[in-house]
Amino acid sequence: MITLHTWTTPNGRKPLIMLEELGVPYQTVAVDIHKHEQFRPEFLALSPNNKIPALVDDAGEDGSVTMFESGAILTYLAERHGKLLPAQGPARYRVLSWLHWQIGGLGPMFGQLGFFAGQDDNPAREHFMEEAHRLLDVLDRQLASGPYLAGDAYSIADIAAYPWLMAAREKLADTLGQAIDGKPDVARWLALVGGRPAVRTAMAWQPETTA
Repeated sequence: MITLHTWTTPNGRKPLIMLEELGVPYQTVAVDIHKHEQFRPEFLALSPNNKIPALVDDAGEDGSVTMFESGAILTYLAERHGKLLPAQGPARYRVLSWLHWQIGGLGPMFGQLGFFAGQDDNPAREHFMEEAHRLLDVLDRQLASGPYLAGDAYSIADIAAYPWLMAAREKLADTLGQAIDGKPDVARWLALVGGRPAVRTAMAWQPETTA
């Protein structure tokens, strides 16, 4: 059985989407970051960085596997089940490039903007605002060349980016919402990915729900 320790953040929803897409049995353990449950010793044993999500796969190919960091979890699940990440060749590296673009750019920049968004006349706010808009331009240009982030096929790159765009649309509506909706290829992609049943189920997950 796979056990996912997670919360309702963009990073926490990534593996939920992946598990729903794979259709494999799993259970969830809510880690309430508002109550600082991520700092409990039992969670630290799973995630040395005290960050959600963490995953335990009791039926790994070589025994029990414990994973932390959302991008690593997505890659593990894709390779374990042979889906949503090409096994080799240029298509694989395109997916990995855009996965790491999200991990290293989109997520951190949007997250920092969320922290500074309510502060007026703050140089940090302006910096992260400019970077967030630049990243949206990168995303829109890429999506103009194909239906999905890494090309013609839906992949873990889309799974990684989607929750962050949706969170920005909702929680940063005053600063990024109009910019997101004003980019036609981003808007098209959000509707395309958001229409998938697995994505809808994962995005609706709440802590009291055990999938």
